[in-house]
Amino acid sequence: MGLSRALWFSAAVVAVLAAVAGAQLSPAFYNATCPALPSVVRRGMARAVRREPRMGASILRLFFHDCFVNGCDASVLLDDVPGNFTGEKNAGPNANSLRGYEVIDAIKAQVEASCKATVSCADILALAARDAVSLLGGPNWTVPLGRRDARLTSQDAANTNLPPPDASLSSLLSRFSAKGLDARDLTALSGAHTVGQARCVVFRSHIYNDTTVNATFATDLRASVCPATGGDGNLAPLDPQAPNAFDNGYFRDLIARRVLLRSDQELYGAAGNGTTDALVRAYAANATAFAADFAAAMVRLGNLSPPAGKSGEVRLNCRRVN
Repeated sequence: MGLSRALWFSAAVVAVLAAVAGAQLSPAFYNATCPALPSVVRRGMARAVRREPRMGASILRLFFHDCFVNGCDASVLLDDVPGNFTGEKNAGPNANSLRGYEVIDAIKAQVEASCKATVSCADILALAARDAVSLLGGPNWTVPLGRRDARLTSQDAANTNLPPPDASLSSLLSRFSAKGLDARDLTALSGAHTVGQARCVVFRSHIYNDTTVNATFATDLRASVCPATGGDGNLAPLDPQAPNAFDNGYFRDLIARRVLLRSDQELYGAAGNGTTDALVRAYAANATAFAADFAAAMVRLGNLSPPAGKSGEVRLNCRRVN
C-alpha cells in the first residue's frame, strides 16, 4: 500500500528542487541566527504525533487554513481581540474543528528558548506541517523560510476564502486558481485527506443525499457514526483503511466512491472533469507520483504571501501580537 520512506523522500526532493529555486523565501534563512530550528520543530512534532497520531493531520490542516487566508502569515493562530478584531479561529470552517494550537505554542516556547525573538510563528507552522507529513510516513521536502507574522486577522476573510466541505469542483478550481494554484495542486493537496478525521455534521449531507457515494459505505456510516439527527461531533476517519498513514489510499477511495466529503468526491467522476479524473487515477496507481506532486504543491502553497504592504513581525507569542 505504501513505499519505503527512502523512495518517498527521493521522489519528493526531485520534484521540489525547481519550486524552491524560484521562491522568494530561502531554506537557509535561519542558518546563522537559529541553526537548531529544524531539529527543535522536529522534536516537538515527534512528541505530539507520538502522543496522538491524529495530531499530524491536524497540524497539516492548520497550515492549509492559514495559508489560504491572506497568505502563510500565522494569522490563524491569533486569538480574538475585543474591540480590535475577530480572528479566524471561530470562522465557520474552523470553529470547533481546527486544532493543534497548543502544539505550535509548545514548539514556539522551545524555539524562543534557543533563539529569542528570531523565528516567526508562520515559519514554525510551515516546518511543523512538513514534519507532520513525514512522521506519518509521507514525503519530506525542503521548506523555504523567512515569513513574517500577521498583526491582524479577519474572520470574514476565512469564511470567504476557505473551501467548504460541500464545494463543487468548479468552485474548488476557482478558489485554487485565485491563489495561483492549478488542478494538479488541488488534486495533490486534497490527498492530505488520506489522514485525519471529519465530524458527522460535515459529511452527513453527502452520505444521506448524494448519489455519488458508495451505497454500502453510506449505510455503514449512517448506522455506526452519523445518524440523521444528533451526533454532530461524532468522528469518522477520512481514510478508514489507514487513518494515520500518509499514503495514496485516498485516491483509491475516490475511485471506489468511499470518501466522507462531497468536495473530495467532486475530484473524481461526479463532475466529469477529465483533468482531475486522470490525476486521481494516476495517484491511485503510483504512490511515488503522488508523493512528488504533493511535496511540490506544499512548497507552492507555503509560498503564498500576505497582501503587499503587510510586512508583519516576529511574534513572541503566537496567539497575540507583540
